[in-house]
Amino acid sequence: MSQENELRKRNGRNPLLFIGGFILLGLAIALLLFGGSLFGRKEETAVNLPQVPAQSNSLQAGEISSSGPLAVGDTAHDFTLQDLDGNNVNLNDLRGRPVILNFWATWCAPCRIEMPELQAAYETYQTDGLAILALDQQEPADIVREFFYGQMGLTFTPLLDSDGAVSDSYGANRIFPTTFFINPAGEVTAIHRGPMTRSQIDGYLAETIPTG
Repeated sequence: MSQENELRKRNGRNPLLFIGGFILLGLAIALLLFGGSLFGRKEETAVNLPQVPAQSNSLQAGEISSSGPLAVGDTAHDFTLQDLDGNNVNLNDLRGRPVILNFWATWCAPCRIEMPELQAAYETYQTDGLAILALDQQEPADIVREFFYGQMGLTFTPLLDSDGAVSDSYGANRIFPTTFFINPAGEVTAIHRGPMTRSQIDGYLAETIPTG
């Protein structure tokens, strides 16, 4: 065995291994730099995909747009609740009209005293587009129906705040009745906690219904 072969055996190195290694390294670098272009791959072109329609922002029954304390001048929180016939009623759909939101319950004695005053105001200001939404707190529809129509003979709109979520969002879950007056622009013009007299309702509506 020659001295050269003896040295190769000792060092465990073979020049062919080095050459092969450099070739493989060069191929790897070329693939990283040039990718599929080495193999004639064409550039990808943009494909126009059908546009997915944007989801509607309308609220479903029982949903509220936001929550937190409201003050006079704030925009009222939008919500959707069901009436006694299962129809969805959305607050923002009433934009352009003055609105009274009344939070109440059948077991609330002050609410019972106040309801005829709200009915009288509703009859007086209907020609001004007044809407009154009476949000009952967590009671079955049959109980609300019998009280609202049978006992009280009311003609404005009762809604079912079945889980009290809207009441919570308005901060009206501790004192019943609580009433919010909202102008046609959707802004709160007055907040009253406790029962109201007819003169108080008239005073609040004077700040809520546009004149002229």
